[in-house]
Amino acid sequence: MEDFGFQEMQEMQRKLQKQYQGRWEPVTPQAARNKMLWMMIEAGEAADIIKKEGDQRIVEEPDTRTHFVEELADTLMYYNDVMLCYGISVEELKKVYLDKHQKNMNRW
Repeated sequence: MEDFGFQEMQEMQRKLQKQYQGRWEPVTPQAARNKMLWMMIEAGEAADIIKKEGDQRIVEEPDTRTHFVEELADTLMYYNDVMLCYGISVEELKKVYLDKHQKNMNRW
């Protein structure tokens, strides 16, 4: 299976932003706050599925799983929008992510 990464996700978000230019708020640092709040709401919706449906149903029931993964996808879409709003590149995210990973690997 082909990897699906941030580069591709960001390009898709750029296309969405262009498609809905004038209907959606622009991708600016000022809009990032709203995008972050929407991201948290979507993550909360995923958590709500865990709470209401339980872990086992997410693993075993296709409809519950699809709904859960859909909420995770919504969360990622807003995450990428936040990155776009602040001009955070995939390379910048990767560097900081790798640095943080290394720090965590040597934490204890």
